[in-house]
Amino acid sequence: MPHPVQYLETAREGALIDAAPLLQLTGIGKSYGGVVALRDVDFDARRGSIHAVLGENGAGKSTLMKILAGVVRPTDGAISLDGEVYSPTSPADAARSGIVCIFQELSVIPDLSVAANICLADPPRTRLGLIDRKRQAQMARDVLWEMGVGQDIDVSRLCRELPLSKRQIVEIAKAVIRRPKVLILDEATSALTASDVKPVTDLLRRLRDEGTLILFISHRMHEIEALADVCSIFRNGTHVETYPTGSRSSDEIVQLMLGRSLTQVYPPKYQVHATTEPNLSVKGLRWNGKLKGIDLQVMPGEIVGLGGLDGQGQQEILQAIAGILRGVGGTICMHGTPLRARGPGDGISGDRRFALVPEDRKYGGLFLPLSIGANLTAPVMDTFARFGIISRKAEAGTVARMVEQLQIRAENLDHPVETLSGGNQQKVVIAKWLATKPSLLLLIDPTRGIDIGTKQEIYRLLRRLAEEGLAIMIYTTDYDELVGLCDRALIIYDGCVRAELAGDDLSEHNILKNALNLGEVPHSREAQQ
Repeated sequence: MPHPVQYLETAREGALIDAAPLLQLTGIGKSYGGVVALRDVDFDARRGSIHAVLGENGAGKSTLMKILAGVVRPTDGAISLDGEVYSPTSPADAARSGIVCIFQELSVIPDLSVAANICLADPPRTRLGLIDRKRQAQMARDVLWEMGVGQDIDVSRLCRELPLSKRQIVEIAKAVIRRPKVLILDEATSALTASDVKPVTDLLRRLRDEGTLILFISHRMHEIEALADVCSIFRNGTHVETYPTGSRSSDEIVQLMLGRSLTQVYPPKYQVHATTEPNLSVKGLRWNGKLKGIDLQVMPGEIVGLGGLDGQGQQEILQAIAGILRGVGGTICMHGTPLRARGPGDGISGDRRFALVPEDRKYGGLFLPLSIGANLTAPVMDTFARFGIISRKAEAGTVARMVEQLQIRAENLDHPVETLSGGNQQKVVIAKWLATKPSLLLLIDPTRGIDIGTKQEIYRLLRRLAEEGLAIMIYTTDYDELVGLCDRALIIYDGCVRAELAGDDLSEHNILKNALNLGEVPHSREAQQ
């Protein structure tokens, strides 16, 4: 059993951490048939603390949170909450006891308003028992202003009209309005833009200081360092260690999470030969005042990153290339031939094949109820058909090849893809588009919400694909990825390429300086040629 932490001695200034645990788990186990998700877990956490829970995808973190949230029942063990036996039978039962969980996969109802979603669990009612729409809207506005984002979200809008980051804010507001004793965030900040992260983290600190216990799952180590008072590491379904934040080095944390050292997160880069014809060439790209004359090119074997502050046009560049946007001006060429795609479907056949991996795997990347195998072959299913009959042998061969290439970990490929961990779901999204054999791969934040081990696998895959001649363009909100993974980075500001960085110029300092539109514009050698 991990050594207990001396909470009172190590608590950060302002935290109201009690000596006695608010939440205590003893001998918790959970099995799904022959698969053990949790094994003999002892774990406790104090009120008035932000307690981070770390581990690879599949380490048991989410299973533990689902048990606490009443989504699943443990196979073994006991839980106490505030000194009393706690055995929820449903999320509603857990919420009545004071435990509310925000999962990574959003549960907002797209066709309901922001206000209706925020108050969904317990809407205010009139004397006649009808929903009081006016009071509901005011309650929603109040909680959004409390979160520091009231000016950004109109509570009368339908949730489907909001970008992913704002839908995530609504999801958090749904939980906060219930004033829980224990607030669980399972990768609930992974979809937030940089501008939305600060108000949410400020809110979490306020809730902690008011005595709320916050269980916080994140793969963004800088968030853990900035927010958490205490960290617990899980590996292979067991609780490995609990320690005060700041008392372990990054290398030690990674080794505890993986059970092995991670010597190099990013694979080595190699020299790209600029004498060949670009796979992608874009000139004067314009759209709706958001893109204002973008010029860029991507060579075969090159990984080009798009960086900058959120909302400067990075996603729109990729969407314009993929044909998602209408009314796009300028010229887009693949292999020297103009490309006018009418959507991502145009990229799966012919000589100019491209693929777009979207930011939201749940809504834009996967058919969640369908099997893993069906998702992997969805874009190429017609290639297995002859005279109207599907060759199951050819289909199975493609599935097996993609599972091996991306190291997808699945107990049974006939199970729904929604049963996979977040990292393996993301691998399925990437794999299904690689099955189309594109020469241009476009990705939007492809490592959002996945663990460091899976990230490393994706980095190695992208570098290997580049070495095979694929041209890759990636928009990432992680500046470390721009530096470590990309051969060049284009920093976008107000719909224009503010700077092109490569070599020694490609640093977090230069990325941030240009993202903020400060100083002179540095140009790489490629930009000057």
